[in-house]
Amino acid sequence: MKPSAYTLATLLLATVTVLTFRAEATAQSLPISPGDELRPLNAKPDDIADGKQFADSACAGCHGTNGISTTTGIPNVAGQRAPYLYVQLKAYQSGSRTNPAMNTSVRFISDDALVKVAAYYASLDPAQPPPGSAPTYLDPVQAGRTAAAACAGCHGEAGVSKTPGMPNLAALAAQFLTTAMEGYRSGQRKNDMMKSVLGAVGDVDIGHLALFYALQKPSRTQAPAPGDPQAGKAGTAGCAGCHGDLGISSAPTTPSLAGQDPQYLIAALRAYKNGDRADATMKALAASIDENAFKDMAAYYAAQEPQALNIQPPPTTEEWAQKCDRCHGIKGNSTDARIPALAAQRSEYLQAQLRDFQTSRRASHAMAAMSGVLNEDEIKNLATYYSHQNARAVVFIAPPGK
Repeated sequence: MKPSAYTLATLLLATVTVLTFRAEATAQSLPISPGDELRPLNAKPDDIADGKQFADSACAGCHGTNGISTTTGIPNVAGQRAPYLYVQLKAYQSGSRTNPAMNTSVRFISDDALVKVAAYYASLDPAQPPPGSAPTYLDPVQAGRTAAAACAGCHGEAGVSKTPGMPNLAALAAQFLTTAMEGYRSGQRKNDMMKSVLGAVGDVDIGHLALFYALQKPSRTQAPAPGDPQAGKAGTAGCAGCHGDLGISSAPTTPSLAGQDPQYLIAALRAYKNGDRADATMKALAASIDENAFKDMAAYYAAQEPQALNIQPPPTTEEWAQKCDRCHGIKGNSTDARIPALAAQRSEYLQAQLRDFQTSRRASHAMAAMSGVLNEDEIKNLATYYSHQNARAVVFIAPPGK
């Protein structure tokens, strides 16, 4: 069947439109001069209509009808700030922001087209949060407390042991505890019971356990010590460089020994000496020490008063969000046209961007500094938080002369 005159006219119009948008196909991507990013704010209704026509043909396959994505990892762009969208499109075009699909899609698009597409998406109603009840955010300290319930039989409530031979864990640095637990899991530290117990604990919960114990208030052991504390004091002179004066370590990789169970300390020194614990430095130090000296040193450290670590619980999700809101607007509704809105954005996309900022795969000094201190729990919590905020459409007016 032959196409009608109307169909031919429609096809011709579409072809002309695409050619118009790609008129600068052979041109290099031009850098943005100060103020250029505000050009989409001056878009007229006809410009937005042109932007819609191009977006429907070139962008909707990934970003969804009306800029609301249904594809994992692809962001919603509806209602996003137009200058921000324009700047990001230019970054993809120049290669300063890397995504093979986007780099290819915008490579030969005219600057005028980028302005219109950004203005079109900004004119749309934004996506709304996913249906369902408000999310709950993981509290890593509470998660650690829950996981530690299985450890209390040996290590005591809150990590203060009442069982001779079992170490106190309260106020030991999280980094040291994590390394120690990983050592038991891998067999680097030989203890069949600990290897079995920790074998069922995932990496994330290892971190939660370490954080929980690091935050607990320590208490000096009440277990009797078989050695002579005064004799042990002289023997520990060579230990202070790592374990600190009076057994209070200042290094997160080295445990404090003050107030520790003496039977545990003796067993640990034996393990370093015979190689059951793999540590070349400790093995060399323990090799020349006899059993009586082990007991004296353990008695000295057991008699010292332990100290709590000078650390604070990590910020809650709401506290982290308050920091982010300073730039991205209250609950992620940016009031700066150059800064993206986060409200109702897809959670997995936000997570990916934070990780990219952390690794410098996506360049931003400010975001690298902000994201660099986040752990995986905090990244997931923040992304979930913003994905469930109500997004609000805004209207920006370009300053005169722009």
